[in-house]
Amino acid sequence: MADKAQLPLDLTQVKKAVQALQAFLKSKTSGETLLLDDTDNISLLFTLWKIPRRAQTIRIPLPHGQRTDTEEICLFTRDEPKMTSEQTQRFYKRLLEEKGVKNVSEIIPYNALKKEYKPFEAKRRLLGNFDLFLSDERIRRLLPSHLGKHFYLRKKEPLCVNLQSKHLARDINRVIQGTSIKVNNKGSCCMVRVAHSGMTADEVTENIEATVQTVVAKLRTKGPMVKVIHLKSPTSVALPIYTSDLKHLALVEEEQEKAKKKTESSNKKGRKNASTKTAESPAGGKEKLMDEEEEEIPLLVPIETPRKKAKLEKSSQKRKLVKASKPAAAKKGKKTPNKGVKNGGKTKAKVRKQARKSK
Repeated sequence: MADKAQLPLDLTQVKKAVQALQAFLKSKTSGETLLLDDTDNISLLFTLWKIPRRAQTIRIPLPHGQRTDTEEICLFTRDEPKMTSEQTQRFYKRLLEEKGVKNVSEIIPYNALKKEYKPFEAKRRLLGNFDLFLSDERIRRLLPSHLGKHFYLRKKEPLCVNLQSKHLARDINRVIQGTSIKVNNKGSCCMVRVAHSGMTADEVTENIEATVQTVVAKLRTKGPMVKVIHLKSPTSVALPIYTSDLKHLALVEEEQEKAKKKTESSNKKGRKNASTKTAESPAGGKEKLMDEEEEEIPLLVPIETPRKKAKLEKSSQKRKLVKASKPAAAKKGKKTPNKGVKNGGKTKAKVRKQARKSK
């Protein structure tokens, strides 16, 4: 854990990379973007030595806010008892004004979210109208089923806030001006937004340092994990600001060898158990296994499997039984009508004789 506590960053090199990126972004800006006062996001790209076993989300407090005042923020709240959706909206607006929160531009209660934003087009419009979404922590488990997968695919899922906190303004500002990174267990790269192009070079470098140290400290892995760190914007090339030493590579190789040895030992144990089970006779005694190689069977020789033999034997037995039963049934069928005729004839003759005698 000691080597994970801090990562040696060369701040002078980081500042040079930030200045180069800012100069590139200024050269790409046109008159229209300057009039609209648009800014580009500045992000850090982390490349890890190996893929983590579990996914993780790390929240990072930044010394300088990385969001502009023009960004739109939406807050999802719970429904207050004995209040309509409009009344709950007014209630939370007053609460935020009293606590000194001015960044939230829209408040949507949970009941209004279910009714008004049920169609797909309404959800898509809601997703495009706001840059950041916040939610009351009391309803955070209910939101995914109503928001849909597009909020999570575009990484705009709502961040939880405790609206019952005594220091509400401080907590909300930390969430809004801070950032978060998602370490995925499906790849070795992850990206986090750190600043925007309207900030100074010193502010960007301080945000970068705070982000790197918190990520390294909160990663749930053993040993050194960060391989390379790049600085980039959506339209620029990735600029490297940190590369790890080859010592870390040796440590990673040692860990991989240990993992291979563990898997090999487990496989050997499984093979030994399987061999002992096959070597046991039905009486319970153990027989010696033969190490001789089996002779190769030529391809032209037909091979009959035990299943095919059993099927052939069953079919032959059925044929014999059918042949044996047919003549017996035929004989019985011939005898029965003859007996019936004889019996019938005898009875008719007796009846005629009795009728003659009575006359």
